[in-house]
Amino acid sequence: MSKLKNVIDAKLLRFIIVGVINTLVGTAIMFGLYNLAGCGYWVSSVANYSLTSILSFFLNKYFTFRNKGFSWAQVLRFIINIAVCYTLAYGIAKPLMLWLLSGADKKLQENIAMFVGMCLFTAFNYLGQRFFAFSEKK
Repeated sequence: MSKLKNVIDAKLLRFIIVGVINTLVGTAIMFGLYNLAGCGYWVSSVANYSLTSILSFFLNKYFTFRNKGFSWAQVLRFIINIAVCYTLAYGIAKPLMLWLLSGADKKLQENIAMFVGMCLFTAFNYLGQRFFAFSEKK
C-alpha cells in the first residue's frame, strides 16, 4: 500500500491540472489538423505532442514536480519519455481500434484511436515523468 501512496498524492493532482490544460490545447491541435485541415493520423498526433510537450515540460517541471534544478540530461530524459510514451500509446491505440472497430468508417476508427492514444499516453507519461524525467534523487 505504501507504494501506491508514492504514486497517488498531491503531485498526481497537480499533474491532472496540467494535463487538463495540455489536453485542451492538444485536442484542438490534433483533431483540428485531422478533421479540419485534412492531415493524417500520424501528422496530427505528432504535431499535438511536439507542440504541447514544450508547455508540459515547464508546467510539470516547476508546478507539478516542483523541480528547481536544470540540466540538459533532464531535458533529454523528458524528450526520451515523451517519445517512448507517444510511440507506445499511439502504436497500441491505432491497431487496437482498427481491429476492434473493423467494420467502422476509417475516419471514425482513427478519431477513436487518437482518443484512446491520448488516454494511454497520459498514464504512461505520468509514470515516466514522475519516475524518470523528473525523479528526485535520494
